[in-house]
Amino acid sequence: MQRRAQEVIDRCWALGERNPIMLIHDVGAGGLSNAVPEAVAHSHRGAHIDLRAIPSAESGLSPMELWCNEAQERYVLVIEVEALPQFAAIAARERCPFAVIGETNASGGLTLRDPLFEDRPVDMPIELLLGKPPRLVRDVSSVPPQRRRFDTAGIELREAAYRVLRLPAVADKTFLITIGDRTVGGLISRDQLVGPCQVPVSDVAVTLADYRGAAGEAMAMGERTPVAVLDAPASGRLAVAEAITNILAADIGTLSQIRLSANWMAAAGEPGEDAALYATVHAVAKELCPKLGIAIPVGKDSLSMRTRWSEAGVEKSVIGPVSLIVSAFAPVRDARATLTPVLQLDERPTSLWLIDLAGGRNRLGGSALAQVYGELGDEPPDLDEPQRLTQLAAALGELRNHGLLRAYHDRSDGGLFATLVPGTADWTSRSRRAAAARSRSCSRRSRVSWCRSWRAMSQPSSRSSHGTGSATRRCTSARP
Repeated sequence: MQRRAQEVIDRCWALGERNPIMLIHDVGAGGLSNAVPEAVAHSHRGAHIDLRAIPSAESGLSPMELWCNEAQERYVLVIEVEALPQFAAIAARERCPFAVIGETNASGGLTLRDPLFEDRPVDMPIELLLGKPPRLVRDVSSVPPQRRRFDTAGIELREAAYRVLRLPAVADKTFLITIGDRTVGGLISRDQLVGPCQVPVSDVAVTLADYRGAAGEAMAMGERTPVAVLDAPASGRLAVAEAITNILAADIGTLSQIRLSANWMAAAGEPGEDAALYATVHAVAKELCPKLGIAIPVGKDSLSMRTRWSEAGVEKSVIGPVSLIVSAFAPVRDARATLTPVLQLDERPTSLWLIDLAGGRNRLGGSALAQVYGELGDEPPDLDEPQRLTQLAAALGELRNHGLLRAYHDRSDGGLFATLVPGTADWTSRSRRAAAARSRSCSRRSRVSWCRSWRAMSQPSSRSSHGTGSATRRCTSARP
C-alpha cells in the first residue's frame, strides 16, 4: 500500500504546475489528530472534518480511536476541489484507495463532526490548538546537590584501570553490535568496529550517498548524564561537546554544517528537577549552540523519568537525573578520509598529541573513575570556553587538508586512559602477531640451517657437489 501511495505522489508532482496536490503531510505520532490540524494551519484557515468519512476496517473504534490512532501508510493531502477528479483518476490507475474527509474554510477553527452520535468531539480555534496555547507557568526552585570531594590518594592504579574498563559506559559493546548486520544496503562506510581486531570504538558512523561517489553523511552521539547529578547545565554542554568531537572524526568541513537532535529527559515535578531542566535548556539552546553556530532543528522530550512502588508498606521512588542525549548529523565530503582511533605506525615518524579543551582543569566530578568507587566528586568537567571547540574544528580541518592526521579519538568516559587503550591495544595485538610471525620464520630458517649442517657432517667429504646440492634442496623443502 505504501508503494501505491508513493506512485500516486510521484505521478502528481511529475505534472509540474498541474500538480493537484497543494500540500502533503505524513500521518505519524498522534494520527489524524496531529496531521490534520497541522495541514490546515499551513493555510491559516479552518476546516470542517467528517469523522465517519475516515476509512476504517474496524467498526467498533470509538471516536477518539478513529481520530488519534497512528495507523501507518497514510497521508493527509490538501487538493483543490476542481482538481479532485484528476487526482481520483490517478489514484484509481494506481489502485490506491483514498477518502475525502472534509474541506477547508475561512472560519479559522477546526470542527470534527460525528454523524453517528450527532455531536462534535472537536470544535476549537486552530490558533488555540497549535499556535497560541495558554502559557504554562511553573514556580520552581533549585535544590543544591550534595558534593563530596573524591580522594584519589589511596587508589591503586592497576585496580582502578580494571574497574574503569569494566564500567558499562566504557566496556566493550561488541555483544550489542554483532547481533545484527551492520552493512545492510551496501552503503555503510564506517560502522562501530575498527582495525584488524575489530574493536568497537569508532567515534562516528558514516554512510555513502550513492554507490559511485565518496560523499555521504555522518552521525555521532553525545551524553554525560552522570554529571547532571552535580551540575545539569554542565552535563548538557558536555553532551553537545562530545557529539561534536565525535563527528569531527569524519570529513565534515565546518561546524556550521552540523545539525543536532536533542532528546531531553527529566523527572518533571520533582523537587529541583524542573529548575535543572530549564537551566540546562537555556545553557544549551540559548547560550552554547548560538556561540558555536549550530542549530537544533529537531528534538523530543520524556518528562516522566521516575518510578514509584510500595515495599512492606513503605512508599519508595527512584528518579533519573536531567539527561540530554545529543545526535549530531552532517554531510561528508569524502567518506574515505574518516579517521579512527587505530594507530597507523608505518615508516613515517608519528607523535601522539593531547588537545586539552579543559585547559588543564582535571576535574573528576561524575567521572567513570569516581563512579567505580561509589563516589560522585565535587566539581564536574565543563565546556568553559566554547571558542576552543570552534578552534579545534578549524585546526583539524587544516591538518586533514595537509594529510597530517593518522588517527583520532575523543576523550570522554574513562578519560585519557580509556581514549588511548583501544588504539594502542589494537596496535599491540598487531605487533604481537607480527613478532610471532617473525619468530616462526626465524625458527624455520634456523631448522633449515641446522639441517644443512647436519647433512654436511653426516656425509663423506668426497661426496660430489651435485649430491650435496640435491640433499640441501630436499632438506630445505622439508617443513619444520
